[in-house]
Amino acid sequence: MGLFKLQSDFKPAGDQAQAISKLFQGLEQGYDYQTLLGVTGSGKTFTVANLITKIEQPTLVIAPNKALAAQLYREYKNFFPENDVHYFVSYYDYYQPEAYLPITDTYIEKEAMINQEIDRLRHAATSALLSRRDVIIVASVSCIYNLGVPNSYIGSALHLEIGQTMVRADLISQLVKIQFERTSGPVGRGQFRVRGDVFEIRPKSENIIYRLELFAQKISDINVIDNVTKNILEHLNEIVIFPPKHFVSTKPQIETAIKSIQEELKERLEYFNDNKLYLEAERLERRTRYDMEMLRTIGYCHGIENYSRHLAGKLSGEAPDSLLAYFPWKDGRPDFLTIIDESHISIPQIGGMYAGDRSRKETLIKYGWRLPSALDNRPLRFPEFKQRIGRVIFTTATLGIFEKENSKQIAEQIIRPTGLIDPEIEVRPVFDKARNYSQINDIMAEIEVLAKKGERVIVNTLTKKQAEDLDSFLRGKGFKSNYLHSDIKTFERTEILKNFRLGQFDVLIGVNLLREGLDLPEVTLVAILDADREGFLRSETSLMQTMGRAARNVSGKIILYADQETNSMKKAIAEVNRRRIRQVAYNQKHHITPKTIIKKIEDLLELAEDK
Repeated sequence: MGLFKLQSDFKPAGDQAQAISKLFQGLEQGYDYQTLLGVTGSGKTFTVANLITKIEQPTLVIAPNKALAAQLYREYKNFFPENDVHYFVSYYDYYQPEAYLPITDTYIEKEAMINQEIDRLRHAATSALLSRRDVIIVASVSCIYNLGVPNSYIGSALHLEIGQTMVRADLISQLVKIQFERTSGPVGRGQFRVRGDVFEIRPKSENIIYRLELFAQKISDINVIDNVTKNILEHLNEIVIFPPKHFVSTKPQIETAIKSIQEELKERLEYFNDNKLYLEAERLERRTRYDMEMLRTIGYCHGIENYSRHLAGKLSGEAPDSLLAYFPWKDGRPDFLTIIDESHISIPQIGGMYAGDRSRKETLIKYGWRLPSALDNRPLRFPEFKQRIGRVIFTTATLGIFEKENSKQIAEQIIRPTGLIDPEIEVRPVFDKARNYSQINDIMAEIEVLAKKGERVIVNTLTKKQAEDLDSFLRGKGFKSNYLHSDIKTFERTEILKNFRLGQFDVLIGVNLLREGLDLPEVTLVAILDADREGFLRSETSLMQTMGRAARNVSGKIILYADQETNSMKKAIAEVNRRRIRQVAYNQKHHITPKTIIKKIEDLLELAEDK
């Protein structure tokens, strides 16, 4: 039996079989880059799942946002229930990066609200990568940010087994050393409690507690217990406990790092003093010496990631260790498969992260808030990213420039297994002067008809404010609506999408997040407001992606509200018509009747209460 076991009630159909064969041959021939160019609803994820079973390597799936990553996570989890599928995205519900505004002499301290459940999922992902091979990680583009040294992370892990010699005080010391917090109350994630010779340890990555018992300075028993009932769930012979923080260092590493930080501080203070920048020198010395004292005392400090170069022993400018560093290598090459979903938008995101991060940090360094080495706490540059990923398959419905220029081959999926054809497109005026009738009046009339049928509507606006205002207006008129945009927290987004499919509201309004990849078969109408406002949000690619949200239902249709047809509109309409001709011909030849995609409604993420 292979490494991955795919479970599905259906087999490859439509264009899937030829795409699987073509891409697998490309992987066998060692192609670095290939593209799966598939229309919305053609089953690109199922095609990739089949490739994963054939290639038998750990797999990284990168999505452009958290909502799409959650959807892909659920799909892969369903396809591979017996394998390790994990979700890795930014764990901030709120994040205000550290910054300095010289014009107003305003220092903005880093402020962050960490979502503990996402933090658990991140630790589960890295733990899995370091302990097994049948792993699929579905990540957002935040996977290219500095995460901490894998060797330090795995080197700090505690391997405990029955019969192992263990002194009570030593185990306490080791747990504290790897950043576990001791408690006398309920044991939370990343905490442990000791009562006599009984230890209760709750890893960051799991929703259970390990209970260890010592007898005569040996580990006599290891059990998995329920968080609430404290009943024994399982007896184990051994366990591995990973640190509750990714930035973890040994005492020798910290001592070496402090010496290196002191040398850099000395050089920087000399520079400031030589240039009579005494305020900057005082700021830097005060903060850095406080951080070094924290490192000496507890092995950790606020903003420890800014000293990652020293703690990791890296050279100035050397690439940081991101999630990619936790994946295996073999014979000097990455030994894993990389899938970049909705690559036309994911690739530009990855390529643009480094410059924005660096600009902010350079200001902090110039005015004495950080050492120059803080620049090495950063996302990967795009060339560094390319060096650290395995063989790549881009998946998209609309090719981007990078995919066009670098793909050794393109496998096209235009024919859907369900026989569905691309929805027809209708162009209506933004404002009809003769009737004194606007696009909002028109869309309300459409919603009223479709809501009575139990169907769903997506309305795409140009701005977040417009989405919120339209939602408020529709609610005031008695419609059941909601909005979705990037300011909404990760788990709230997944709940909104689930409730939309369940019919708790009929209209979902949004901007960018309602474009790529969202799988909503109940949607029969996608309305794009102000479609003739040429630009990024109304480009050919954006229009194609947004219109694709109606391509999973046999009753799907598109309305573009525009007073004139832009070049982007013309190109998008022409491409849809090209696909429709081929799809209709295929259905007629094979006597296929199109059917709406049927998809189970379920939670995208498996969340656990922090009991």
